[in-house]
Amino acid sequence: MKKIKGQIEERGSWGSKTEFILAVAGIVIGLGNVWRFPYLCYKNGGGAFLIPYLVFVVTCGVPLFLLETAMGQYTQEGGITCWRRLCPLAEGIGYAGQLIILYSCMYYIIILAWALFYFIFSFSSQLPWDSCDNTWNTADCVNLAANNLTLNRTMLINSTTSVTEFWRNRVLVLSDGIEQVGKINWEILLCLIAMWIICYFCIWKGVKSTGKVVYFTATFPYVMLLVLLIRGLTLPGALQGIVFYLYPEPARLFDPQVWMEAGAQIFFSYALGTASLTVLGSYNKYNNNCYRLVQYYCIISSIFVFGIYFKATTFENRRQYTGGMYVFQLFDYYACSGACLLFLCVFESLAMGWIFGAERMFDVIEDMTNSRPNYIFMLCWKYLTPLVSLVSFVCSLVKYKPLTFNRWYVYPDWAYALGWLLALSSILLVPAWALGQLIVVKGSLKQRWRHLCSPDKNLPVTCKQQTEIQENTLITEMEVLVKCDTN
Repeated sequence: MKKIKGQIEERGSWGSKTEFILAVAGIVIGLGNVWRFPYLCYKNGGGAFLIPYLVFVVTCGVPLFLLETAMGQYTQEGGITCWRRLCPLAEGIGYAGQLIILYSCMYYIIILAWALFYFIFSFSSQLPWDSCDNTWNTADCVNLAANNLTLNRTMLINSTTSVTEFWRNRVLVLSDGIEQVGKINWEILLCLIAMWIICYFCIWKGVKSTGKVVYFTATFPYVMLLVLLIRGLTLPGALQGIVFYLYPEPARLFDPQVWMEAGAQIFFSYALGTASLTVLGSYNKYNNNCYRLVQYYCIISSIFVFGIYFKATTFENRRQYTGGMYVFQLFDYYACSGACLLFLCVFESLAMGWIFGAERMFDVIEDMTNSRPNYIFMLCWKYLTPLVSLVSFVCSLVKYKPLTFNRWYVYPDWAYALGWLLALSSILLVPAWALGQLIVVKGSLKQRWRHLCSPDKNLPVTCKQQTEIQENTLITEMEVLVKCDTN
């Protein structure tokens, strides 16, 4: 334990349990729920989507949430080195997770740049997206607010709203395809640089600065979600949204695509497979009760998900455009897809459930928290989680459909090849790393396998392990005494 305490002092630790809870809150209630969840609910039958969603929460979300947090707290290591200490054979999972994080940071920060751009323009006396009198507007532009929603369906189909044109022509400056790069939007570029600078100063002092920043960055989304919920319930169409929530489409439950998207959403919203939870957990003190915090937090996050769902049903009924940049969508559909996360979580649960050992992990959590997890977690780590994740991963490949933009633009072949290259770069990294280590390590195949599947001997010794060591030592001493007496 002395070594562990020294590591905590060197790496730093959360100033309080509140900082850890808020840091995790910033990940869980983020873009995965605010952006993706409303769209998926609207797309997949409303309330019917909640059934597969909750199934994945129980079988994959909560078990892996606890596992990844406990891994970091036990090893006091990051997303790569924790695997080096727990199961060297599976270290590729850490590298693959970091690669997905790199991809997601490259394109998710663009959303923050867009948000900053809108935030700056929101201080205008006349909102630029609230009229059709701007240079970027076309002859087909209509202002729904000015027309008091009196346009008929035919007119709406043959026109675009002022909000859509601001987004598509002013913010995105959308070209006719990914092969047409177009000019640099300097305003968005400056916003992007500003967001990178802000992110840097949020983490530049490590956990000390991050622990203070999360008091705002984690609580602000909750406040905004509450505001959006209240606002959504007061908009026209709110009643229809609630009715859509109460009367789902049960037939959609027989569609495998609904289940696959529910599973992918869980991995996004719970930040699984990318080692984010492992890193945050590594700054906890060894005796922090992560088991209890995980229980409470998953309940809270589920409540907010239901709140977001109500927002989804009210806002999505009024949605006129789903848009985004071509490259942005390419990264989202391939590089950081749910299939990549599902693949990583299959190997993660197998490595920890069978190689490191679910029973041993139970002992570790009990030693850290003084409470033994429910036996359901062991069943999930060893059987349910890898099985459900693997089936979902295979189905996602079988049901694969080439990416299209806004339902009409078909990407060129080289773009699809690039997308698959991005996806495979993380997926193939796991088996490639394991195979490479088996080749590099010296000894027979059995010796190499045993070495790569053995945890670090310098890991903290649990009370149960210490008792077993003392018992084995006592047995050895007794055997020596008996042998001496016999001689």
